[in-house]
Amino acid sequence: MKVLILSCNTGEGHNTAGKAIFEKFTEMGVECDFEDTLAIAGMKVSRAVNNFYVGITTSVPTVFGMMYSIGRSVSDLNTKHLHIQSPVYAANTLYRKKLAKFIRDGGYDVAVMPHLFPAECLTSLRRRGITDIPFVCVATDYTCIPFWEETKPDYFVIPHPALADDFSSKNIPPERLLHFGIPVAERFRTKIGRSEARVRLGLPDDKPILLLMSGSMGFGGLEDMTRGLYERFERQVRIIILCGRNSAMKSHLSEVFQDTPDIILQPFTDKVSLFMDAADIVFTKPGGLTSTEAAVKNVPLVHTPPIPGCETINAEFFSSRGMSVCPGADADGKAIADAAYALWSDTEAQRRMLMAQRENTVPDSADRICRFIVEHYSRNPSK
Repeated sequence: MKVLILSCNTGEGHNTAGKAIFEKFTEMGVECDFEDTLAIAGMKVSRAVNNFYVGITTSVPTVFGMMYSIGRSVSDLNTKHLHIQSPVYAANTLYRKKLAKFIRDGGYDVAVMPHLFPAECLTSLRRRGITDIPFVCVATDYTCIPFWEETKPDYFVIPHPALADDFSSKNIPPERLLHFGIPVAERFRTKIGRSEARVRLGLPDDKPILLLMSGSMGFGGLEDMTRGLYERFERQVRIIILCGRNSAMKSHLSEVFQDTPDIILQPFTDKVSLFMDAADIVFTKPGGLTSTEAAVKNVPLVHTPPIPGCETINAEFFSSRGMSVCPGADADGKAIADAAYALWSDTEAQRRMLMAQRENTVPDSADRICRFIVEHYSRNPSK
């Protein structure tokens, strides 16, 4: 069996989920390739889409929220069988010949897609009878995002059983839903003690550590939040900010906090799991993948204001189940600091949160997905 994982460079969450699946297939000895779908269409296309996504979500997130709302409206109309083809579907048919050739030349037996775009393209190919390769979609947010209903995979992996009605209400057959969770890399399933993690990272163990995650692209609002936290915790904490790939933001924060050694700025790193182990509280915007990684790591979690859209729903999902504290979409640095301090001061609240995280996550999601694909498609190669 040869598996093709198709993702897309619009944020790192989809890629991270795909790489977790790739990691598990490789461990199982299954031949597997991981590809950026839009790079198959052309590197210029991939860069353009990525730059557009980063620009709109970091600079004008309210516009992204408006686009998401419009998408949901179109999606709702599709659910009522009006069959309005979305511009997203149309755009993703433009490179279908290239994708068909890539699949044919690669000799792939099954495809896995943690992103909407390749699923739209492959759906188009199958409708035209150009390929019959089976494929599995993997949702990486705690909702059925707009236009998933336009795709026609063999199976759909969803993050939680409570979301089954949401997906089936979009005309996705319930018998095609697999309640396997969001896949995370093996390193997030392994937890080491805080003191040991700090030793490995070269960090002192004399103060609580607050870990602020800005996402791979370095989303804003960190200066206000950092000030609020440092003051609320009476300067008796160490704050580590993971700045992602946003070098401009890191430079700005370095200048602002240059005289505060307890505020540490960390550029893009592959040691996020270890930083989570070292932290007393993790702060992150409510992206589906990062939130799941923190919950699987089982660490006290505070959600910072979301990018409007699916992140808003992710935050509601986590906070309603006690898996995180979410001060709100309009929370300023002081409100976030107050919520974090209340959580840090209440060991019973932390215990309940960690229990809720354990009850609502599937740490071995990648294992389940890979085992299912190997077992099912080995028996049913055309289904």
